[in-house]
Amino acid sequence: MKVLLINNFHYLRGGSEAVYFNMADMLTRAGHSVIFFSCKDARNSSYGANDHFVDSNMAINPVLGAMRYIYNGSAKRALERLIKAEKPDIAHLHLFWGGLSSSILGVLKRYNIPIVHTAHDFRMVCPAYTFRRGDGAVCEACIDGKYIHSLKNRCSQNRIAHSALMSAEAYFRKWFIRPAELIDGYIFVSHFSYQQHLKALPGIKDKQCVVAHNAIAPLPPNHISTSKGDYYLYFGRLSQEKGLQTLIQAFTVLNHLQLKIVGEGEIKEQLMSMVSTPNIEFCGYQSGEQLRQTIRDCKAIVVPSEWYENNPMTIIEAQSAGIPTIGARIGGIPEIVESGVTGYLFTPKSVDELTAAIEAVEALNEEQYRAMSLRCREVAAEKFTEGALYPKIINLYNTLLCHSSNKE
Repeated sequence: MKVLLINNFHYLRGGSEAVYFNMADMLTRAGHSVIFFSCKDARNSSYGANDHFVDSNMAINPVLGAMRYIYNGSAKRALERLIKAEKPDIAHLHLFWGGLSSSILGVLKRYNIPIVHTAHDFRMVCPAYTFRRGDGAVCEACIDGKYIHSLKNRCSQNRIAHSALMSAEAYFRKWFIRPAELIDGYIFVSHFSYQQHLKALPGIKDKQCVVAHNAIAPLPPNHISTSKGDYYLYFGRLSQEKGLQTLIQAFTVLNHLQLKIVGEGEIKEQLMSMVSTPNIEFCGYQSGEQLRQTIRDCKAIVVPSEWYENNPMTIIEAQSAGIPTIGARIGGIPEIVESGVTGYLFTPKSVDELTAAIEAVEALNEEQYRAMSLRCREVAAEKFTEGALYPKIINLYNTLLCHSSNKE
């Protein structure tokens, strides 16, 4: 089977891109052929990059970039050339809104290529994709399709211009593209995500839908924790919805404990200005061997999100390494973190509850910690391996290909 994987970014920008590349590796190991379609970027991986990639909206003038954000005719034409050259059997879309844009859906339908979409976020039903207003409050005002609320509430970066563009893009695809009618199958990475999409788009219940947690390849022994580490760890994007202000406040109180923050993002300088104690260290961007060792050697990772996280790759990577998670009780996080068993949960934005959860990890003796670490690995082996994910993916592909053949 020849699978076309589509994503706005062809480098490890975040968890969605990790899934995109992991899926390519998984499919290739299973004997399938994989081709990619994405945007050009100096940071792009050389793995699978090809001449059909299109210019990023960030690389052109702002007016044209805004137009392509809504409808990218260049991506549409480039994808058609790729389809003619490669003749893929099925297309699997990851993040494509606002970059490659919904313009690509019509091309795939015209060539009778079944479309699968992994919903990494909530962009189909929330213009700002996070169900958060500009002031940081969780909000579902747009779930009935009245996207003007995204503009009124400045939901994108608390900025009028950004929010207006996102609202315009959402209305455009609602009125002229209707993606829910064009996409043939969905992969939701949490039950929570499926239910949120179902509330906004009840028609998807008639589509082929699969709930499948993200997965990673088995870790080698040298990447698996063998003892309680010396520090706590946050790794991921440094962005507003991630709850990092709450994290820093907690470790300012617990200034005898070490926290490492790994990652880059738009609020890094703001976060650094909050730090008044030497126990909090910003480590910059890490990947590969360096990041795996950083994960392996920590006591626990902290995921203090203040938005509806779906199925954070950070938790999957940590549990696979035997590392417990201290996670916010929001979105899909409670589906994969069992409090007192594989980590601890706390109410988002609650410094007191986060502090108590950290102290609960501190209170574990070595035997208790090893038991929690072992359970993390057992859960990861049950839920987050390619052996658990691949059958769901390939069964969905085959079902859609069968339906496509019957239509011809």
